[in-house]
Amino acid sequence: MKIPPPIAMLAELTHRCPLSCPYCSNPLELARQETELDTETWARVFREAADLGVLQLHLSGGEPASRRDLTQLVLAARDAGLYTNLITSGIGLTERRLQELDKAGLDHIQLSLQGTTAEMADAVGGYKGGFARKMQVAEWIGAIGFPLTLNAVLHRHNLHQLPRALEMAVEMGARRIEVATVQFHGWALKNRGALMPTHAQAKEATRIVAEARAALKGTLVIDYVPADYHEDYPKRCMGGWGSSGLNVAPDGQVLPCHAAQSIPHLKFDRVTDKSLTEIWYRGAAFNAYRGTDWMAEPCKSCDRKLKDFGGCRCQAFALLGDATATDPVCVKSPQHGWLTSQTQAELQGADAPALGDPVAGEAGDVFDTSELTYRVLPRP
Repeated sequence: MKIPPPIAMLAELTHRCPLSCPYCSNPLELARQETELDTETWARVFREAADLGVLQLHLSGGEPASRRDLTQLVLAARDAGLYTNLITSGIGLTERRLQELDKAGLDHIQLSLQGTTAEMADAVGGYKGGFARKMQVAEWIGAIGFPLTLNAVLHRHNLHQLPRALEMAVEMGARRIEVATVQFHGWALKNRGALMPTHAQAKEATRIVAEARAALKGTLVIDYVPADYHEDYPKRCMGGWGSSGLNVAPDGQVLPCHAAQSIPHLKFDRVTDKSLTEIWYRGAAFNAYRGTDWMAEPCKSCDRKLKDFGGCRCQAFALLGDATATDPVCVKSPQHGWLTSQTQAELQGADAPALGDPVAGEAGDVFDTSELTYRVLPRP
């Protein structure tokens, strides 16, 4: 098969982060600071990415602002001719630092939102005062003039705040909002029972997004990641394995997707050992599930196989222990009924606020965090 070059690369600069969100998709075994790639190596990787055909570079983490050399990394990426997007919680950014990033050529900022009130956001992020700081950073971003995307990760306990999140995106002057219902990888999978939205919440969220898209057309672009445990067909993960993007982990491992490390039999090459071009085209992990030749039934003969590529390989492994299986979210999967039963069992007695209620600041904005496992950073 003809392999196209990747369009985008996610550079996970670090796993360090002041927040400890229980839905974090980073692996449970976080990379330690001493294993992180240095400035010079990242600059080389950016040049290799541009030579490979990458156009967009997403600087992520953890929290990329934890890197003291963030401005130098943006300069290196711009020198390589890449469009740069900073994915950040805002914690660790000052007005002066944002101005420096602007001068260095940073093109865009994606700011995370853990909740629309301080009570919710600080409880989810595990960082007191984080919401207030985030709102200050949003003001600085607007004043400097960075194009802004707001990223709202929603789950059973904060999905009622979706209408307010959409309002906040407009108030901040964001061009885009990603309404991302929690995806169960990494720490989110560990906390699935506490975070999974109810079927009613998922259905109502879809309705609200559809109405908002119509009402805000021309003002705000809304990307939507639905709660796929409640869907009939799985998400088209990464647009197909190894087809459009790649991730580089803090320690230099190159991954076909963010959660690929959860599939234990895959071996990942490192940028310290091989070039990005060699890894992209000939890496064993990238070729493991490319195209459709690897598929078994019912995917192999399904008319949707080029639409969703059998769903998420990492999700299939997490749920069934088989990365080649049809994602059980799919109604055509032999295990779909099992997943539906499991989901219903986990939601028995689940207490979730109705969407849009309570309003900001009222009782009910905080949930019992004792049921959650927060990610803990490894000590240097």
